[in-house]
Amino acid sequence: MITIVGSGRVGIAAAIHIALKELDDLTLIDIVEGLPQGEALDLQHMCGILDIDIDIRGSNDYKDMEGSDIVIVPAGFIRKADMTRMDLLFKNFDVVKQVSEKIKEYAPKSKVVVVTNPLDPMTYTVYKVTGFERNRVMGFSGPLDTGRFKSLIRRELKVSYKSIDAPITGEHGETMVLLPRLTYICGKPLIELLPREKINQLVEETRKMGAQIIKLKGWSASHSTGAGIAIMVESIVKDKKRVIPTSIYLQGEYGLSDVCLVTPAVIGKDGIEKIIELPLNDEERSALLKSYETVKNAIAQLKF
Repeated sequence: MITIVGSGRVGIAAAIHIALKELDDLTLIDIVEGLPQGEALDLQHMCGILDIDIDIRGSNDYKDMEGSDIVIVPAGFIRKADMTRMDLLFKNFDVVKQVSEKIKEYAPKSKVVVVTNPLDPMTYTVYKVTGFERNRVMGFSGPLDTGRFKSLIRRELKVSYKSIDAPITGEHGETMVLLPRLTYICGKPLIELLPREKINQLVEETRKMGAQIIKLKGWSASHSTGAGIAIMVESIVKDKKRVIPTSIYLQGEYGLSDVCLVTPAVIGKDGIEKIIELPLNDEERSALLKSYETVKNAIAQLKF
């Protein structure tokens, strides 16, 4: 069973994509009375139309996540266009800490996919509060940020998404480390296909894409986020061992420890099965250290 804690736009988008992939039965949990139950009914009827044979239920009781193999956590407050993700640090810490305690109590063998912003401090929170092994706690953001970057590369080069390999590391936020030098289009480096000025423009546009979406439609991205979450969940459920940029608790990787940051990782039935440490040059490493300091400073303000 897969449980999604939070029945807002992101949680329901994730539920839709997971259902479409027919990965497992779903439980939706939310503190708002009637909301998860109503969404579950609507989604169950969608399954009836599409002949998808899974069961979906809604609940206001955390106990109903009992027996879950995977718990997805998008619960929390969402940012506005004039906010950074870090502006949500204290409000969402209280939410995620409570959810983590319930996961530890009712789904102690689960793997957890954290979605709540600010993503890396919240992933750290789940890891610390649950006490789970680090391979079982992973933060979602990499597929979203790389998907945005790839959409801009595709726009410029007129190539298929399938021909673009774009790794990422660092924070999911203002200091995210996109890596044009290590981005390849069918084996050819991006830095040989576009001028540096254009690449810098695409990198900056990617960093600001989340705020741009909020400004345009009034709330944060959900369709792309839901699709990316489903890709991570599918890799676990089907043991696909897909390499996905994921926020994970570092224990010496890149020379960094006691922090959660995004890095490519192999995701399979046991969660994060291998971390792929990227060969960063001095400029890229300096950018990663900036990300590290940003997240580390945020974590230091939290009271566990």
